[in-house]
Amino acid sequence: MKTIYLAGGCFWGVQRFFDQFDGVLSTKAGYANGPDKAPSYQEVCNNSGHAETVKIVYEEEKISLTKLLGYYFMVIDPLSVNRQGHDTGIQYRTGIYYTEASQLPEIEAVYRAEEEKAGAKLAVELAPLSNFFSAEEYHQKYLEKNPGGYCHIPQSMFGLQDREKQEK
Repeated sequence: MKTIYLAGGCFWGVQRFFDQFDGVLSTKAGYANGPDKAPSYQEVCNNSGHAETVKIVYEEEKISLTKLLGYYFMVIDPLSVNRQGHDTGIQYRTGIYYTEASQLPEIEAVYRAEEEKAGAKLAVELAPLSNFFSAEEYHQKYLEKNPGGYCHIPQSMFGLQDREKQEK
């Protein structure tokens, strides 16, 4: 099992998006890379410095980090600073946070390829995870509990794996 932390705007949609993939064992919505104090959602919304982030535990034999990051870049605007969709603020910044230095070469390869594709420097933070605090329970699997909830990720992306399987 491996773990990666991805900040891609509002964590509701990011969590729902990654939950669909075979090989993703678990996800958890939370707050990362801010001050070393567990924040409340209200503090995060008032510029605590944390990013809304999803912890993704995956089986690398079933899904590679490269594949996960490819999916990640499908649902974010990598050039946008502190904004995804209609959500704005530092908590909506994008970021790839890792806990194992051995993951860095693979992450950097994907990052460079995305930069080339964009033709510009990405606004996606690439850094070691400094901290992660679980979000309140009502945020966990929010879009499953509230199917009509707002999300910056298009609804069609939540069926991506099923479409990929059909195309094979």
